Amino acid sequence: MKVSRPKKPIINKTQLTEQVKHFIFVGVALYFIVLAFVFNSPQEILHGQIKILVSPANLLTDYFALTNIGAALFNSGLMILHALATIRLVRAKINGPVIAAILTVAGFSLFGKNLYNSMPIVLGALLYAIVTRVPAEKTLLAALFGTALGPLVSEISFNIGLPLPVGILTGWTAGMVAGFLIPPLAASFVKFTKGFSLYNVGFTSGIIGTVFVSFLRGVGVTIEPISVLSSGNNIPFELFLSVLFIFLFLMGYVLNGMSIKGYKNMLEETGQLSADFVDLFGFGVTLMNVSLLGLLGTAYPVLLVGDLNGPVIGGIFTLAGFGAFGKHPKNVLPVLAGVTLMGLIGSYDLTSTSVIIAGLFGTTIAPISGHYGPVVGMLAGALHLSVVMNTSFLHGGVNLYNNGFAGGLVAASLVPLLEAIDYHKEAYKKWHEPVDPAEEIEIEEEL
Repeated sequence: MKVSRPKKPIINKTQLTEQVKHFIFVGVALYFIVLAFVFNSPQEILHGQIKILVSPANLLTDYFALTNIGAALFNSGLMILHALATIRLVRAKINGPVIAAILTVAGFSLFGKNLYNSMPIVLGALLYAIVTRVPAEKTLLAALFGTALGPLVSEISFNIGLPLPVGILTGWTAGMVAGFLIPPLAASFVKFTKGFSLYNVGFTSGIIGTVFVSFLRGVGVTIEPISVLSSGNNIPFELFLSVLFIFLFLMGYVLNGMSIKGYKNMLEETGQLSADFVDLFGFGVTLMNVSLLGLLGTAYPVLLVGDLNGPVIGGIFTLAGFGAFGKHPKNVLPVLAGVTLMGLIGSYDLTSTSVIIAGLFGTTIAPISGHYGPVVGMLAGALHLSVVMNTSFLHGGVNLYNNGFAGGLVAASLVPLLEAIDYHKEAYKKWHEPVDPAEEIEIEEEL
């Protein structure tokens, strides 16, 4: 199955140094950190940050509700800087997938990720590179996205009844083992979904998390998903998100030569892995797409009259981040529509956080919409909502990318069926297409 790709960049891309790209995302991190002190005092942020570091963090633990807004935003800013430091350490370039990883880390640091539970996973992935003697940058995405399993570290460290020193040692060991396993397993599982689910590490983390939780349950440990959510902060968060994404759009517009040239071509991409939009269309066009998806993601919960809380804002940043790596409005909107329609048909509460994040994160299967069209994309979105509501129990919430796990199952189930239908359609056309009279004469002469 071929994926459309332009042979050459559509526009003359503005050549940016890696230092400039880093500076842009350092600016995003500082925006989070400065805003933290607008919401809360330094003392409140410090106490909140300590609580974030030493608390279990499995789904859904909204740091806004667990502590305070300032501490959550400060945590997110720190995690962006940690991601940028890791990128520098392995000497990787900031391309489409790396942008997706940075903004995904930023979003999930509002409800589950922190420095304590992320570092052992990153170290485990980098250790894999050392042991197998592959360049460390080859395991970068596994290291950053793999922090989805951060709650596994926190849960073992602080919530299963172990003495604190033993819990910390065991939790970090589990995190490093999980991080070590992610690179080879993710490389294998991408074949399972054929690139039609963008959160490949999310699916991998779901498998690893399920194995770990199954073992823990087998020895008598109870691990269940939880729901700690904040509400009532929509107006300040709408302003916070709108200012950021409008600024990013204007920056992309300037970097693209005060033009949106090239964006139309991006909308024709299916998004199937791996579609690095920075490489294909340039940093400026990509930044505009990131911002437009961010604004679309912000509008979605507002239209459904839901809350802008930690998990929902995490979904918005993940949607925006993958605007550099496979998503654009054309392949995202049908999935959002499918989730929403299924919510109406299935009598789900459309204002609930679980349904809203199923829509936002469910865009992991946007390539299905991009490849097979909007109707199939809506069907995939509807199926995703049904599946994701039943998968978190398997891994007990220790995999933050529950939608990535469910999206992988949807893609793996739906795509082979769609391919079979396409195959038989083509076979039918070939069998029944009229034969050229000239070819009939040639055949008769040969006989």
